Amino acid sequence: MSAEALALSGVQGRRVLRLYHLYRLAIGLVLVLLISSDMDAQLLKLAHAELFRYGSWFYLILNILVAVLVQRPKHLAQIFSLALVDVILLSALFYAAGGTPSGIGNLLIVAVAIANILLRGRIGLLIAAVAAMGLIYLTFYLSLSRTEASAQYVQAGALGALCFAAALLLQGLTRRLQDSESLAEQRAADVASLEALNALILQRMRTGILVLDEQHRVLLANQGALHLLGRDALAGKILDPHCPELVKRLQQWRHNPTLRPSSLQAFADGPVLQPSFIALQRSEERHTLVFLDDISQIAQQAQQLKLASLGRLTAGIAHEIRNPLGAISHAAQLLQESEDLQGPDQRLAQIIQDHSRRMNLVIENVLQLSRRRQAEPQLLDLKYWLHRFASEFRGSAAPGQTLHLETQSGTVQTRMDPHQLTQVLTNLVQNGLRYSAHNHPRGQVWLKLFRDESSDLPVLEVLDDGPGVAPEQLQHIFEPFFTTENKGTGLGLYISRELCESNQARLDYKPREGGGSCFRITFAHPRKLS
Repeated sequence: MSAEALALSGVQGRRVLRLYHLYRLAIGLVLVLLISSDMDAQLLKLAHAELFRYGSWFYLILNILVAVLVQRPKHLAQIFSLALVDVILLSALFYAAGGTPSGIGNLLIVAVAIANILLRGRIGLLIAAVAAMGLIYLTFYLSLSRTEASAQYVQAGALGALCFAAALLLQGLTRRLQDSESLAEQRAADVASLEALNALILQRMRTGILVLDEQHRVLLANQGALHLLGRDALAGKILDPHCPELVKRLQQWRHNPTLRPSSLQAFADGPVLQPSFIALQRSEERHTLVFLDDISQIAQQAQQLKLASLGRLTAGIAHEIRNPLGAISHAAQLLQESEDLQGPDQRLAQIIQDHSRRMNLVIENVLQLSRRRQAEPQLLDLKYWLHRFASEFRGSAAPGQTLHLETQSGTVQTRMDPHQLTQVLTNLVQNGLRYSAHNHPRGQVWLKLFRDESSDLPVLEVLDDGPGVAPEQLQHIFEPFFTTENKGTGLGLYISRELCESNQARLDYKPREGGGSCFRITFAHPRKLS
């Protein structure tokens, strides 16, 4: 049987065993000191002096060896043997010293008590039984040779009963201690598990969480906060040089906690963040809990809900709007054909026609949002597909428009809905040609297909040599209804990005070196299914 069967295992068991060694060594030293002086002269006259003398030395030497050799017992038999030998030796010394008057019987009770701290159940009671039997039997054996020992039966029986009482009491107390220890370990494990779970939840939260001390030192920063602030690590650092705008909002909040802090951007092209602060009081230290929410995502979700509602509304009233609009457009066309219409009136009729077409285009685009079908991705050879797209586009292009195509060697595949990819690419190419014509006599657009070296994903760039996008407009170009032209609807780029995302692709804008624009489509891996 292994040492796990001990009543007390681990650190507590070794500590009790160490004290047991020290106790036996102390008893052995006291006995050796007694037999080496004249203090035990009267006692030795009434007992077996030589047996007591040799037994005391043997008891001390044996316990020294046991204390050195038995430090970490691996089996229950070692502890049981140790306790049994100790009881037998003390019983022999009890006999050699003359029985109960010597007081060694009390040492037996202590030995039984300590043994029952380390042992459990019946095996501990067996040690108590051996001690009680030794007391009573040796008292009886002494009474055969010494008549005065006949009066010691009551005392010997009492000592035997105390051995059992000590064994039962210590086993009960040890059992309680063990239950308390097990409960404490279980609670500690539960607390550690909850702490680990809370730490995992904290790290996985999209909301950024920071804990700052009074000197703005970061005590805790979850992964969401690091991502929103554009940092790899902040723990232990002063926040001021890393995000001065957030520190500024914190100081404003401390001056007037009732005011709602304004939003901020931690770095260029970063998300728009809405901070909120909560004061924490920990003993004498004052900390601040900071929450960072990405309101750009919230705004995008709100925009999507708005567009969905607008699409349903437009679908419901499109018939009522388009019929009168068609009548207005037809009437304007008839007016233009009239021979009696003067030049200024002809211009007014043309304005009616132009704005009627624009209103109809807006309605068509919004209806397209509400009726957009589910993407059906297919495995596409992008190199072959782009050559066919470029050929078809060049065949229908207006004079003065040029489309260039550049692809790398090898096969480049992805999974995407070909009809939706055609819609996205047509919109991007037409935009590029239009803006290129603003700066040059003829519009040019370059399509560049390659595989990204870091991610190994297919990438298609649509480049033009137009004026590019102004820095203050970069964060708005993919918003619905945002346009820089009077005739634009502002839905082309928004729809293109939505179509890319529905195919697990991503559409981004990158300023082109030397001027112009670059819209980059990063496609999904061909093995990824939508």
